[in-house]
Amino acid sequence: MIGYVTIGTNDMDKAVEFYDALLGELGAKQAFGMDRIKFWSTGPNSPMLAVCIPYDQQEQHRGNGNMVAIPGGSREGVDKLYNKAIELGATCDGPPGERMPVFYGAYVRDLDGNKLCFFEMKMS
Repeated sequence: MIGYVTIGTNDMDKAVEFYDALLGELGAKQAFGMDRIKFWSTGPNSPMLAVCIPYDQQEQHRGNGNMVAIPGGSREGVDKLYNKAIELGATCDGPPGERMPVFYGAYVRDLDGNKLCFFEMKMS
């Protein structure tokens, strides 16, 4: 259903370093890109995450209410991604924990303030 999600950055080099290391934990690699935009994917026909310098060349602003949710695969995986993001300079926006009986999640803000959620959802 989702092809890719794009989030903005004011510093492409820092964003690439952050997302190479963070998404590498999931086996994702840069799929393609150019100077102002880079895409990461875990493989063909998989949803992608893109980081870009805004097309209008104005400063990046995080969207209030916007968030990218990245599956952790397990509670341990959620914890691992959360800890890696914090290690890479992200800030906590909600530590790992059970939010409801079927949802375990953790929230961070990346280096540009974009909100990320790492999650595990168990639906019956």
